[in-house]
Amino acid sequence: MRVARRLIGLAGLALAAGPTAAGSVWVASQQGARATRIERPDGARVAEVGAALAVAPSPAVVAAGPGGRLYLSHPDGRAITVIAPDGTTRQWPVPGQAFGLAADPDGRALYVGDWSGNRVLRLSAETGAVEAEVAVGRDPAGLALGVDGRLYVAERENRSVGVVDTARMARIAGIPVGDGPFALAYDLVRDRVYVANVRSNDLTVIDAGALKPIATVPVGASPYGVAIGPDGRRVVVTNQHAGTVSIVDAEALAVVATVPVGRYPEGVAILGGRAYVANWFSDDVSVIDLAALTETGRIPVAEGPRTVAADRPVPGEAGR
Repeated sequence: MRVARRLIGLAGLALAAGPTAAGSVWVASQQGARATRIERPDGARVAEVGAALAVAPSPAVVAAGPGGRLYLSHPDGRAITVIAPDGTTRQWPVPGQAFGLAADPDGRALYVGDWSGNRVLRLSAETGAVEAEVAVGRDPAGLALGVDGRLYVAERENRSVGVVDTARMARIAGIPVGDGPFALAYDLVRDRVYVANVRSNDLTVIDAGALKPIATVPVGASPYGVAIGPDGRRVVVTNQHAGTVSIVDAEALAVVATVPVGRYPEGVAILGGRAYVANWFSDDVSVIDLAALTETGRIPVAEGPRTVAADRPVPGEAGR
């Protein structure tokens, strides 16, 4: 069993009963079957481990929805776990191997990639009922919602990103990318999609308006996760086999820093000027200061952290 229970450079570690005004990130731990909340109070260099909720076995992807709701996919269990803002959980059966997730910001729909069924399902975000489906390329991995109702799908074995019109649930384009596209992130500032290609060790940059690739950025070995901050300045790519994170300047489209992190970094999310990286084999989360371009600490979590998501504001909570 992989064990790593150390903290590096953090001012403190505390248990918290509820969310803070600064927002939080959630970590899905596959082997530990936990969803763990990590909080960062504004103006403090303190990471707080909040709730560590037991969920069904082998959660793969965690996604945040509006109003503080959280979703986790269970490919082996063919199910979705839904966590309400008060911490209560429920489970929805899914007719397929649920993997990638994307929650509609209006709170009406949840999009689920069926890994073995080569399709995307649209579920009611309230009941989990399947409302529609669309065929996509082989082994759909990461999902990301853009503007104008477009959903971007990393089609791993097609070497492409599928574009789905969610109003019609129709695949309207397939964009060629690198080898093994796995994770992607949508950039609202520049209307771009960044695609981590796990086999060709690079990042494809797509012009979402034109639906075509505009650049390829070499990164580290086996890029597995990607995130971009709300200001659109930095793209963060996890390099699974290198044990590093590549930080890409979105204007120059060049790597400006390579930051060592834990073993087998996978998912990444950005909150409050920091990137949070799930280190699958060292059972912790690296915290990276995106201004200083350095790792400032590691937070122990349950065994096998795979993915991370920044939560969305809960209506009525000040400062979120």
